[in-house]
Amino acid sequence: MTDGDMQVDVPRGTVVLAATPIGNTADASARLVALLERADVVAAEDTRRLYALANRLGVHVSGRVVANHDHNERGMADRLLDEAETGATVLLVSDAGMPTINDPGLAVVRRAIERGVPVTCAPGPSAVLDALALSGLPTDRFCYEGFLPRKHGERVAHLRQLKAEPRTIVFYETVHRIDEAMADLEAVLGPDRPMALCRELTKDYEQIRRGTIGEIRAGLSADPPRGEMVLVIGGASEEEQAASMQSLGVEELADLAIALAAEQDLRLKDAIAQVVAQHPGPDGKPANKKQVYAAALGRQG
Repeated sequence: MTDGDMQVDVPRGTVVLAATPIGNTADASARLVALLERADVVAAEDTRRLYALANRLGVHVSGRVVANHDHNERGMADRLLDEAETGATVLLVSDAGMPTINDPGLAVVRRAIERGVPVTCAPGPSAVLDALALSGLPTDRFCYEGFLPRKHGERVAHLRQLKAEPRTIVFYETVHRIDEAMADLEAVLGPDRPMALCRELTKDYEQIRRGTIGEIRAGLSADPPRGEMVLVIGGASEEEQAASMQSLGVEELADLAIALAAEQDLRLKDAIAQVVAQHPGPDGKPANKKQVYAAALGRQG
């Protein structure tokens, strides 16, 4: 396939991660179209959505289509890499955006590296970068945090860990949890932290709400957003960073320990030991672990 006078290469014996449109079909690249037409194997997060995209693009998917999603990708990895080792072009796509970025694909990439199988990217649309660019917040340094934890306690603990983060922070959130997430953002980070709420990116009804956390939260009741959205939060000021250096209370240490135990699959006592060691008091001495443990048990009900 050609794009003007440019020949689009479809590499053999290679796994190709290709970004798909996040909303506007016209954002599909010439490389994506060529890969969909000519790849020997297409591993899709949702095969129905793959065929719907191909139909909108007017593309005939000639290769074998298989499902590669969160529940089966570890088992699929070696099967896909076996195909690549025989010389096949293996195309890996998610429902929207770049595979591995909060979508399936990482297991295949890691296994490809272990086995020495070539892997490359056909870059394209990214909700994270779109939202960051449109937010008006600093873009020179940022951190991507994916979806916030579902449970209130874990979400609050996670946000407390990020309270002193000086970089711009990017989250994903769903319409079902946005009210609770905004309440916790305001409670932990304060109402005056600048942010942008971005939804329907690249679509006809794209919307960017900019303001403070308090302003945007207040606007949610009058005009609730729909669909998945990206939250872009300004980094901590120097004053906020300095304040965070002060010692944490027992309840805050308990929240951090609960979150750490969940994230790293640790025993609660081991997580508490780590958190207490990492957050000494003003005199340099650690907090009382028994008190933190009692507080954590109280948090867990």
